[in-house]
Amino acid sequence: MKTAGVVAAGHPATADAAAAILEAGGNAFDAVIAGQFAACVAEPVLCSLGGGGFLLTRKGQGPVEALDFFVQTPKRKRPAQEIEFLPILADFGDAQQEFHIGLGSVATPGMVAGLFAAHRRYASLPMPVLVEPAIRLAREGVRINALQAYAFRIVGAIYSHTEDSRQLYASPTLPGSLVVEGDLLRQTQLAGSLERLAREGERWFYHDEFAQLVAELCRREGGLLIPDDLRLYRAEPREPVTLDYRGNRIWINPPPSSGGLLLGFALKLLESLDPVREGFGSTAHLERLARVMGLTDRARLETQSGGDGPVDARRLLDPGLLARYLNEVAGRSPALRGTTHLNVMDAAGNVASLTASNGEGCGVLIPDTGIMLNNMLGEQDLNPRGFFRWREDQRLTSMMAPTLLSRADGSEFALGSGGSNRIRTAILQVLVNLLDFGMPLERAVAASRIHLEGGLLSVEAGFDAAIDLGPLLAQYPKHRVWRERSLFFGGVHAVGLDREGFSGAGDARRGGVVRFAGATGPT
Repeated sequence: MKTAGVVAAGHPATADAAAAILEAGGNAFDAVIAGQFAACVAEPVLCSLGGGGFLLTRKGQGPVEALDFFVQTPKRKRPAQEIEFLPILADFGDAQQEFHIGLGSVATPGMVAGLFAAHRRYASLPMPVLVEPAIRLAREGVRINALQAYAFRIVGAIYSHTEDSRQLYASPTLPGSLVVEGDLLRQTQLAGSLERLAREGERWFYHDEFAQLVAELCRREGGLLIPDDLRLYRAEPREPVTLDYRGNRIWINPPPSSGGLLLGFALKLLESLDPVREGFGSTAHLERLARVMGLTDRARLETQSGGDGPVDARRLLDPGLLARYLNEVAGRSPALRGTTHLNVMDAAGNVASLTASNGEGCGVLIPDTGIMLNNMLGEQDLNPRGFFRWREDQRLTSMMAPTLLSRADGSEFALGSGGSNRIRTAILQVLVNLLDFGMPLERAVAASRIHLEGGLLSVEAGFDAAIDLGPLLAQYPKHRVWRERSLFFGGVHAVGLDREGFSGAGDARRGGVVRFAGATGPT
């Protein structure tokens, strides 16, 4: 059987939905749309129809294009005392972290607009065909796996915030608990919403009944969204940032998202230095990575307009700024962010790389729809100037960074990650593993990682025991050496194509899976 393509995703049901569309004769773009709708059912803590995301595409040998459908700040504010905006504690077992939820934490969602825009631009199959796997999954139920059970356990306070949410996500086997591993989660109201989208299109979500429900609930219960927020939202085509790294071409997510630019800055610093001779995991390798991560974090603060705006691309990639930071290189917090990633390649050379997020969810279901909107205005990472100080009617910036790579040997890759501020360092390390150390894709993704942020160096388990980490740790008195692999270090799902065929890697840190699709339908 001829291979139709390859899928890498964060959940088996997501990957299966995308692969089924490839096998039915759909292209990579059909498959990524179907997979993302399924992800909103199978990965409810990580993504939702009420969130947003970014898509990088290439049609055959054509240009790489970017589609921005991330969330938008509301068009107007309300006095803080009028809105529902409250803290909850996420419980990580050995640590806790505060998040903010409620209708006052909701930004205008872009997910539905983005998937329909992608369908108009790239797809070959009717939208009802692409939504059908998600409808079936919602109606028949999805089995909760270990990662999803862990996510529900950490942010249980959010999904227990209202009676409707408690009932929807209640465990059928463990009274008084949210769903646990092995439970079957059925979402019949969400199935109905997906059917409405398939039948009526995005107008139902942004103009008609759903939009009216959202606006009325926000007016009555302390939210910020008004009809114009939804009615005027648009997914925005953008020009990807393109850069070369040691003779290889890389396309990254453009502004107003910041993650891709910061990834590009780090790559440019590394490119100005000779590859590490001592090999992966050596002291020289890890010291250099940590130094570049630290400088990239500083450069982010230096080039971010107003503290909460996007990173300035011209300043960040300016040769003068790079040279200044390069001199420093040459001279010498755990959180489950609700983010997931999906890649698809097909036999016609089409590539799609999509990263999506719902924050952690606002804790409130829109009545009779099964849809929980995002809590992006309650995300400290996205509001560095402080809550309620965001600017009206602007795209929020993000660390999400879907990435495409064309290697000098002709091989092609698509990759991306979840993990908040660890997204860019996770992707950076996989790219370095591929390009500097020549690792095969699965090993490049599985290899242990480090992360430096706010002066704290985190070192993942799994580095060669013969390597002395002492010199590295001595340079960073604030450090943590992890005893296990962890989703803290991101979840890079990736696919590739070379002369030997398709390859794929699903990051085990975040439940990653790969599916190779055989062509059984029309081509």
